Amino acid sequence: MICTRRTFGAALAGAFVAARASLAQSPAAKTVQTPVLEIAYEETGPAQGFPVILLHGFPDDVRAYDGVAPPLVKAGYRVLVPYLRGYGPTRFREANVPRMAEQAAIGQDVIDFADALRLPQFAVSGYDWGGRAAAIAAALHPDRVRAIVLIGGYTVQNTVAPAQPAAPEAERAAWYQFYFNTSRGRAGLAANRRPLCRLLWQTWSPTWHFSDETFNRTAPSFDNPDFVDVVIHSYRHRIGNAPGESRFFGVEQRLAERPKIEAPAITLYGADDGLARPAADSPAERAVLPKLKARRIVEGAGHFMPREKPDAVSAALLELLAAG
Repeated sequence: MICTRRTFGAALAGAFVAARASLAQSPAAKTVQTPVLEIAYEETGPAQGFPVILLHGFPDDVRAYDGVAPPLVKAGYRVLVPYLRGYGPTRFREANVPRMAEQAAIGQDVIDFADALRLPQFAVSGYDWGGRAAAIAAALHPDRVRAIVLIGGYTVQNTVAPAQPAAPEAERAAWYQFYFNTSRGRAGLAANRRPLCRLLWQTWSPTWHFSDETFNRTAPSFDNPDFVDVVIHSYRHRIGNAPGESRFFGVEQRLAERPKIEAPAITLYGADDGLARPAADSPAERAVLPKLKARRIVEGAGHFMPREKPDAVSAALLELLAAG
């Protein structure tokens, strides 16, 4: 096809219309106040449906679940996708509150979010930060979580004891964590947040060929004024280079003991995850997930599984919920 000025203009206009239509399909963000945050979230499905909370990771936002939500909504579930602290429109309520993001805090955010929406019970799924938050909420509040899908498995951390060295390949994959523990890394994240996050998308999901439009729909969430502080605190606290909140000292001690999750669970792993490729099975994982229904390695998926293989996530949730 010969590209003239007219055909190029028409193509550009068509792309613009398509982009606007895609954006228009996204539900408007709502907000709810918790003791610490004003949490922004998107909601789809019937208000009377059983609630399913979907939690994104670093560096991502609610768009991660655009492909996961529709099958859940079709089945009659109420789908709630919050922006984590430090992302998108979510804000701390008080200007003088330290911008911290230890694992106990993001786990408590899930319960606070459910409390604010008056949800006595819910199902939950998450990956990366969101998977850890989901696991903590389920482990510490077994009466609240009916079912859980953990993408990347049980990732609750021991922040009390000094971390032991991992295999060299794992240490290399975690380069960004060491970077964020330096003043140069903090400055680098502040100055280059979008290209740095894009690089992580590319390296953590090497077989996922996402478009500029896909990344650009999420990138504004990294412009949150608390994003840098929250990310830096998270990666420094977990290895003992930053203090946590005093109210979570006892919680972190409990989490260091790897508390069991009593809810029915399915774990999903991306076969092409650039951060950690899963083993075939894990006795340690089964010990902390006594009601583990399935452990699946998803071919063709990397770290960002809800984006790459959304059907695997929605199908796992529907399977657990159908079982009651």
